[in-house]
Amino acid sequence: MLTSTNLLSRIIKKNRHKKPKTKTRNKRQETKEDPVEQDELEEDTEGFNLKTSAPSNTYGVQPLGNLYFDPGSINSRNTGLGNLQILTDELVLDILGFLDGTQLGVLGTVSKSFYVFTNHEPLWRKLVLDKLNGEFLFNGSWKSTYIAGIYPLFDVNGCSSLKVRDFYSDYLFQSWLCASLEMKPEWLERDNVVRKKGISVEEFVMNFEEPNKPVLLEGCIDNWAALQKWDKDYLVSVCGDVKFAAGPVEMRLQEYFRYSDQVKEERPLYLFDPKFAEKVPVLGSEYEVPLYFREDLFSVLGNERPDYRWVIIGPAGSGSSFHIDPNSTSAWNAVIKGSKKWILFPPDVIPPGVYPSPDGAEVACPVSIMEWFMNFYGATKNLKRRPIECICKAGEVIFVPNGWWHLVINLEESIAITQNYVSRRNLLNVLDFLKRPNAGELVSGTRDRVNLHDKFENAIESTFPGTIDQLVQKAEEKKAQEKKLSFWDSVTDSHAGAFKFSF
Repeated sequence: MLTSTNLLSRIIKKNRHKKPKTKTRNKRQETKEDPVEQDELEEDTEGFNLKTSAPSNTYGVQPLGNLYFDPGSINSRNTGLGNLQILTDELVLDILGFLDGTQLGVLGTVSKSFYVFTNHEPLWRKLVLDKLNGEFLFNGSWKSTYIAGIYPLFDVNGCSSLKVRDFYSDYLFQSWLCASLEMKPEWLERDNVVRKKGISVEEFVMNFEEPNKPVLLEGCIDNWAALQKWDKDYLVSVCGDVKFAAGPVEMRLQEYFRYSDQVKEERPLYLFDPKFAEKVPVLGSEYEVPLYFREDLFSVLGNERPDYRWVIIGPAGSGSSFHIDPNSTSAWNAVIKGSKKWILFPPDVIPPGVYPSPDGAEVACPVSIMEWFMNFYGATKNLKRRPIECICKAGEVIFVPNGWWHLVINLEESIAITQNYVSRRNLLNVLDFLKRPNAGELVSGTRDRVNLHDKFENAIESTFPGTIDQLVQKAEEKKAQEKKLSFWDSVTDSHAGAFKFSF
């Protein structure tokens, strides 16, 4: 049986030896909330509007700032934790993460404070995903889903939750808040991406792929059968019983839709499957690669190529935190249903609130996309190089150049297809990436990470002899040309803003 001493020693040992989680900060960004009553929170919080379908703050958790405006109150969070009150909320939850469902249930009867902590939904989500491994029917909450899955004869519908008075916690409150907020209008207003319709492949290459700049393309997937056919009803009829990757598990599509229809959480599971066309060939036949992206040199590897295409399905609020696409590839993303908010930063500009490790193997950033918007989006207004932003709607395709940081959030239930690819414009970058000393950590989408560079280079030389040498020569000539000064550059002092006389 686990004792509190054993748990503490295990969590301390775990935190000493584990690497920072990719795309996850160890601590939430602190936010200051004005003192507000729960009724006021239902309407507006710090200028934010709550979703009409927002879950009620079931256990009555309030932001810590409220405590300071009610001198007579005592934080029941501390009194109920006893000696453990010195621990941060995050550390308490880390410790509770070692418990199974029965142990959490028993501990929740000890005090009101433990009742709130042990009912924290991410704890039960982890249990469901670990224990049931995708074989579950979502039942409105992760705790109810766990109980129904483990104890099918138990009637979870008759259970109700308690509301705890005077419980103050910024960490737990913000988790609820991020799950409940609507996107602010000002987060959606900026649209500064270049939009093009009907351009030639040559124009795309010259103006966007070669200079490595994003562009939103309109009208280039109008002939897709998927654009007309793919909705929930159609997909369920075609492949409702097929399992697709959703987070760390695989779920039947119809069961994923049951989940996505009910979910009200900070970080919804995102269906992101790289083998959809192999699992359901008809889906692969109902779209085709847009004209601009058909040169894909990774195809020379055949079945050994890294994962490169995904079907993406998710409810409003789901999406991807800031990241750079794998293996230094470029990508295109086509929205079939719904809409997505995109924010992109060039390779040499790290987004505010994002902290990549020196070797690029790890990225630490806020716990959720909504938390980033709440705490860091405002900082982008003061940047010298502001991000590229847009809303990509059904029928539109966005080109994401290699190395660009990007964040994506679904504004409504959305279905999309994305592919990563390598063209001649990006081949040298990819080869350089694949031969980095830590390629074993950086390369993704394939089991043979270490040997991928040699396999790819040899396959290119065999299929397109001389191509790499030509590209290297062209790159060197371009670099030398950039170093050459024009006449006016040679006679102008850029610092003084006037002519210089060195003769």
